[in-house]
Amino acid sequence: MAYVVGLISTDGCLVNTGRHVSFVSEDLQLMETFLECLGRPRRFRTEVTPRGTLLYRIQMGDVALYRWLQGIGLMQRKSLVIGAIDVPDVFLLPLVRGLLDGDGTLINKTYRADTKERTDYYWEYLQTKFVSGSRAHVDWLRKSLLGSLGIVGYLQGVRSGFGDRTGVAYELRYGKRESLKLLPALYADPLAPRLLRKWQIWDAYAERHRIARP
Repeated sequence: MAYVVGLISTDGCLVNTGRHVSFVSEDLQLMETFLECLGRPRRFRTEVTPRGTLLYRIQMGDVALYRWLQGIGLMQRKSLVIGAIDVPDVFLLPLVRGLLDGDGTLINKTYRADTKERTDYYWEYLQTKFVSGSRAHVDWLRKSLLGSLGIVGYLQGVRSGFGDRTGVAYELRYGKRESLKLLPALYADPLAPRLLRKWQIWDAYAERHRIARP
């Protein structure tokens, strides 16, 4: 359920009906995982985006779930105002995995040095990134991961559009050294729900570098 909360906090919303919870994703596997975690049937709407890709959408009527989500820190029109999420420490990492699968990114690339002195030198780049329109939310996330794993991260604001509004989005980035603490913790349970295409980036990296995985 902590993972589901992470997904709703990023790609979901509380509708202003006072009872409906919505979730959207362009990833079919993530939508199916979301419904499986909630024990709900595999029923959702499919739409075509302006880019020509498929979008999967569900809206659930559940007053108890709606009020519970409000009680832990979610709200209507949350993108720019969400702050801390009231999650017990033992469930923090599953929730963070949901935040990563929603609005986060894993980047793993290899670069070659482009200098006259060294043309044979390669270095590998690994970064974990979380994005939110709310500074209060990323501040809470950064503080929580510092307390849990001892990782600091780097916070920066970037220009971004929010529908018809243009403002600043906040990126919380963890470089290679800190990602090597964060990602094994997020994926410690091999049976835990996850977005496979993001986990596979980490799994391939860990295999190449002979990092133990469960």
